[in-house]
Parts: sequence; C-alpha cells; structure tokens
Amino acid sequence: MAVYQATASAPVNIACIKYWGKRDTALVLPTNSSLSVTLDQDHLRSTTTSRADPAFARDRLWLNGVEEEITAGGRLSTCIAEMKRLRKQVEDAQPGEVQLSSYHVHIASFNNFPTAAGLASSASGFAALVASLAQLYALPVSPSALSLIARQGSGSACRSLYGGFVAWQHGSAPDGSDSLAVQVAPQSHWPDMHALICVVSDDKKGTSSTAGMQRTVQSSTLLQHRIAHVVPQRMAHISAAIRARDFDTFARITMADSNQFHAVALDTEPPIFYMNDVSRAIIALIVEYNRVSIDAGKGRKAAYTYDAGPNAVIYSLKENVKEIIELIVKYFPQREGSFKDVFALFNGIDVAQVSGKTVDGFNDAVAKKFDVGAVKGLIHTRVGDGPRALGPEEALLGVDGLPKTLVV
Repeated sequence: MAVYQATASAPVNIACIKYWGKRDTALVLPTNSSLSVTLDQDHLRSTTTSRADPAFARDRLWLNGVEEEITAGGRLSTCIAEMKRLRKQVEDAQPGEVQLSSYHVHIASFNNFPTAAGLASSASGFAALVASLAQLYALPVSPSALSLIARQGSGSACRSLYGGFVAWQHGSAPDGSDSLAVQVAPQSHWPDMHALICVVSDDKKGTSSTAGMQRTVQSSTLLQHRIAHVVPQRMAHISAAIRARDFDTFARITMADSNQFHAVALDTEPPIFYMNDVSRAIIALIVEYNRVSIDAGKGRKAAYTYDAGPNAVIYSLKENVKEIIELIVKYFPQREGSFKDVFALFNGIDVAQVSGKTVDGFNDAVAKKFDVGAVKGLIHTRVGDGPRALGPEEALLGVDGLPKTLVV
C-alpha cells in the first residue's frame, strides 16, 4: 500500500524591522510591514513530517514528541484546512489524482532549539508545517502563496518561507490576499552576514507575543506614530542597504527599530518588559564597540536586535564575529560546552577557556562583568536558505504513522 508522506525543514528568521500589532486578529494581518534575515538551517531549524492516510481517524500533531490539541478554528486547524483546500484544487483540475485532501493527516514536528524562548520557534514551526504539506500534496504554488497560509498560523512564519532577506508586506486588502512575504535578496547576495545569538533565558515568556501586541494596539499612541511615519521609511532604507551590502546603514536601522519596538512595549498599558539587565548590558557593549569603530572611520561593525524576549541577536559581518564573541565572553563568561564553534574560530578551544578581551580604545566601564551563566549560551550562525525538502531517512513518523520519539 502506498505511503503518502513528506518531510521538510524550515528556518528561523529574526526581524530587523519588527512586526508588532495586528489589524485583523483572525487573519493575522499586521499593522505594519516587517523585514527579517533568514538564519542557517544547519544550526537552527524546525523539521516536520506530514502523512496522509485513509486509516487515520482524525488530524493529529506532535511537537517535540508531545501531542498538541488541534482546536477547531485555531491556528493549526486553519493552516491544515487551507492546505487541504489547495490540494482539492489540484485534484479537481487533474482527475485521477489521489484524493489526499479527504484523508486525515498525522504531523510530527521537532525544533532543535528551545520552543517559545524568543528564537521565533513558532515561525519556523508553521513554515515547516506548510512546507511539508505543500510537498506532500505536490502543490504548484510559490513561496509567497504559501506564506499567505503560514501567516495565519504565526505571522512571522510567512517570512520563513524564503531564504536570505525577506519582507512581509502588510498589505491593505481586507481579505489579506496582499499580506505576504517577498524576498528582498537571496542568501547568495550577502553570504558574509552572520549572527551571534546570546541566550539570556530559554524559559517561556511571561507575556506572549500574541497577547502583548494586542494590548499595545489598544493602548500605545507611540505605536500609531510608528505605523504611520517610521516603518515605511525604514523598510525602504534598510532594503536599499541590503541591496547595496551597506552594513553601517543596516546596523543603524536594525538597532533603532529594536529600540523602538521595546519603547512601544513600554508605552503599552500596563507596560511590557521583555528585556532584563543582561539584555541592556549587551546593548551597552555593542554601542561602545561601534563607537570605537566609528571613531576610527570604519562605521558600525555590529547590530543588536531583540524580539519579544531577553535574548540578543547580534548581526555582524563574518570577519568581525570572533572579536564580538571575545567581547561578550569577557563580560559574560561561559560554562564548558555552552558554545558550538561551528565555524572553527577558536581552533578547538572551548569558549569557557577563552578569557575574552576588548578592542583598543574600548571603555571597559560601560558594563559590569556578570557571573557565569548570566548568558546561558552562544549560537553562531549566518544567513541561510528557505525550506528544504528532506529524504525519507529524516522522517519523524514511524511505519505506524506515530512519532518515532514520543514523550509520555
């Protein structure tokens, strides 16, 4: 008997121009456009296997081995139903196609990083869900078309349908048909763009993004100014900087937008605090690091950005990453094994043994030195590609249609 199954992986993306606020909560339509960098799946990814079978009694989904409820009308059921709708169109147009749209599906997904920890796990997760179902259903559609569906699972997921540098256009149509992802530039355009993630906390957030952003929409006057006057200009300028590979401008806009996002969170009633003292100390280090470089006539060499959580993402060009890691480690010493040196910057030496240092002219007093564990770990990655179709050897479902790894 034929097995109808497909496995795909999808990347994490980290926004430079932030998405915060919905104009339509049901369709997940944003109040403003946003732009992100897709990160390398060799380091951070969600992997999803989808199988359709007439023997399945209902649609089921497991995340990291734990079954998740698929609530009628919820985000998961909406995405699955939309993908089945597209498959039905294929079947109607091509008589003789297997009626996969009428079968229930079993879906298993696995994130190789902490879920809900500020690393956009829902974005890569829903992108992988949609990518695997598109592969299973052999849908002849573009990533932008798929992004319309992924968006309804998690807004930022639409940007994970492309690699490289990706814009989510907020659109204006009431039905959301023009609120989709487009690629600003592919991975190959600027391959030297790297990212260092400082994991300050891998705990679940106290205020979820979904709840927080709607409180902001209801109460923040600063958000309205941001929507009308700030974001449109920044989207145009950062897109131009990416196309020109102008890191100084890219960094300036990225940091300014992160700052304003957190200012908007503070302007919410009651205020929302996503960053902590460690987060703010990292900002101070990057500001001082850039000051030294600007004074030397070299422009900015690093750009911090924070999503709805305390974890820092520091963008820089490949040539400066080692210097930045040494800076972070000087103020935030690491435990052994807390950093995988995937680019062999330290020649096999564990970063816990690296004493750290600052560049010449750096004011060491801009931040205090923290205890081991204040930054729980460092992840070094780079700009990456979009969803990948994986072979059967990487499937997460067993022959019985259940996850190979279950958490009871």
